[in-house]
Amino acid sequence: MLKGNGLASIKADIENHIGEKVMLKANGGRKKVVVNSGVIEKTYPSIFVVRLENDDQRTVTYSYSDVLTKTVQIVFGA
Repeated sequence: MLKGNGLASIKADIENHIGEKVMLKANGGRKKVVVNSGVIEKTYPSIFVVRLENDDQRTVTYSYSDVLTKTVQIVFGA
């Protein structure tokens, strides 16, 4: 789970886990929760990229504000 509550601390925490496996729970709207697992591939100033475990070609991107607002939950080492 992430520690801290600012965007800078969330970004730094995610950058420290590049290349590690994560489990993502994303709010898909209308009471739908999407659960994915993958590897944090790269970080950018406002988003980060996760390569999905079950598909080598597919990546998903999320913003740090998604994590801050708890639209996306990240569990490291899952």
